[in-house]
Amino acid sequence: MTAMETRTDASTRALPAPEPLPLADTSTPYDLPPPAVHGCWYPSVDPGGRNVAFICDRAGVPQLWTGPVDGEEVRLLDADPHPVTEVSWSPDGRWIAYTTAPEGGELTRVLCVRPDGTGRHLLAGGEPGTSARLGCWQHDGSAVAVTVTDSAPSGQPLPAHPGPAGASHPARRAGRDGRAVLLEPGRPRPGGAGSGRTVSAEEPEARALSAYLVDPEGVAAPVLLASERGAANQRVCDISRDGRFALVYRGPRGDREVLVVRIGDRVVTCTLPVADGDPWVGGFSPDAGTAWLRSDGGREHAALVAARLDPRGHLLGTTVAAERPDCDLELLALGRDGRRAVLAWNARGVSELETTVLDAAPPPDAAPADVPPPRHAASGAARTVELPHEVVTRIAPTADPDAPVVALSGSRRHPGVWWLPHGLPLRTPWSSRDEDAFPAGRTPVRPIPMSPVARDGLTLGGWYYRAPGRSPGEPAPCVLHLHGGPEEQERPVLEPLYLELLGRGLDVFAPDVRGSSGHGRSFVDADLGTGRFDAINDVADCAAHVMLRGLADPRRMAVMGRSYGGYLVMASLVWHPDLFRTGVAVCGMSDFATFFAGTEPWIAQSAAHKYGHPEHDRDLLRALSPMSRVDALRAPVLAVHGEHDTNVPPGESEQFVRAARERGLEAELLLLRHEGHDFRRADNRRLFRRTTADWMERHLAD
Repeated sequence: MTAMETRTDASTRALPAPEPLPLADTSTPYDLPPPAVHGCWYPSVDPGGRNVAFICDRAGVPQLWTGPVDGEEVRLLDADPHPVTEVSWSPDGRWIAYTTAPEGGELTRVLCVRPDGTGRHLLAGGEPGTSARLGCWQHDGSAVAVTVTDSAPSGQPLPAHPGPAGASHPARRAGRDGRAVLLEPGRPRPGGAGSGRTVSAEEPEARALSAYLVDPEGVAAPVLLASERGAANQRVCDISRDGRFALVYRGPRGDREVLVVRIGDRVVTCTLPVADGDPWVGGFSPDAGTAWLRSDGGREHAALVAARLDPRGHLLGTTVAAERPDCDLELLALGRDGRRAVLAWNARGVSELETTVLDAAPPPDAAPADVPPPRHAASGAARTVELPHEVVTRIAPTADPDAPVVALSGSRRHPGVWWLPHGLPLRTPWSSRDEDAFPAGRTPVRPIPMSPVARDGLTLGGWYYRAPGRSPGEPAPCVLHLHGGPEEQERPVLEPLYLELLGRGLDVFAPDVRGSSGHGRSFVDADLGTGRFDAINDVADCAAHVMLRGLADPRRMAVMGRSYGGYLVMASLVWHPDLFRTGVAVCGMSDFATFFAGTEPWIAQSAAHKYGHPEHDRDLLRALSPMSRVDALRAPVLAVHGEHDTNVPPGESEQFVRAARERGLEAELLLLRHEGHDFRRADNRRLFRRTTADWMERHLAD
């Protein structure tokens, strides 16, 4: 045994594992004409490359469908009303695995169904208080990886987590409101390159994330791959073709990494930094001698990185295989043969797609480990693929490496799935046509990019939407819309909310304040710690930018945002109380103390890196909380929240609305039923858009 690894003994206790649970078949052929406007996204292709499993909301809620790439015949595979969030067709074609969010909440589950709609059953996440996430398939289709959030038995308290100086805080079981434990202060991050850290050899502890390989037939026993207590995230991205290694994605926002785990003894042989964003960050070469990764480790922008591994999975060295200046590699999809890849680059918010051949890594004994290996190349065979719309949201490789299937969005279309045989973009017949994207009487609006400059000199980004029919020199009532994350990015895609606001004669400016992705690692990290005060000022500087350019009327500015954007709305209204006439805060945090006490534990772990630790940084978080300055609030407020949101519990909106009313201000709360942190049902989304637009139109009127 070497110093690079640690072997574990087999646990003598039985490991809790997901057990497949049969469900009633709910599939049905669907021969009714779809609504003109519907979305299709998250495609996964069968082994032959001619049929696609995808998510579609044509029936009013995101559900699992299948259809051919070149035909109109579609089938609904799961008619349950629970929104579907992810889809994966097995490599052998026998099963489709998918994730659903019961009641629209945040505790998800993983199911399997046969392509003809039979055999539907629950794989993981059915127990109260637990959640499950979909991972990759084994390459022969014999098992699928799932990550299960284990929890304590109902009614049983969890062990208290030690606080500073030996203090302790009682833990509470996560319920519908997401009541969370306090974080473990100072808990060291596990792992490190070459550390030989072993993924838990004991029974997974309470509130652990545990990854298993599960037989969809329910015949073979599940295999534990990894278990980590207090983890912020975990997903199995790939299993090597020989079944020896797993590539496990983990870590909080801004500090993501992958572990190479040797499946036989669950030893972590090396740890590698990877980028935020899409969690499908890479995979193994056919011989497992290279791990191809989307990584920004030690870099300003994410690139394609080749990590060379020895036969025992230890890291020999890394090289950059493909990169672009001032541009992030946003999506990476390895081909079915493991020798090609499809890359999506984020060029100032617009996707650029290319296919490339992956050069094989040199053999591990080609040079001593301390000698830098030759540079890999995403070779000269790289080919750019022209896209009919601006943004790629997912790539699904097919049996033909030159004919991937992609999900596209754009400023003039609803999300759709396209087939790209040899670079020719073909819209799947069951996706909405571009000409159906806008209701009768509405004019398409293509946004213009903008680059405001913050008061400290930092260049920001964003997109401005001008309401149709307005003369160029006329200052307009304007809604400043702030995205979530904060690491999300504003993209030029069709946003029905913007369409509703524009139809009411309101302009929309959607900026990227510091902390947003797509502008480099330094920009993402610029809001950490006290930098969040600068992010709040960025909102005011963005408003000033469009006012000074003569686009927005200074007397009729409003601010709106969702999730972290909802927090920024509340913060902007109390830090800059005379700037905005009104605000709409959607699923936002109003007080970091109550947010950390109420959110899901794994959300708290990830959020602590971004916002600050609820114990160590208590004073900073109090100063950053809108509730600490609510006496400065002057504008009327509309808050919107999903009733099952356990990421940001509804109490965050309720207490801000209550405080506003106590101060004599107009304040309302719209609580959406059967929704969580994301609003997925068509009827609720319409209610949200119309209520918001009505509120804005009324408060921005002359």
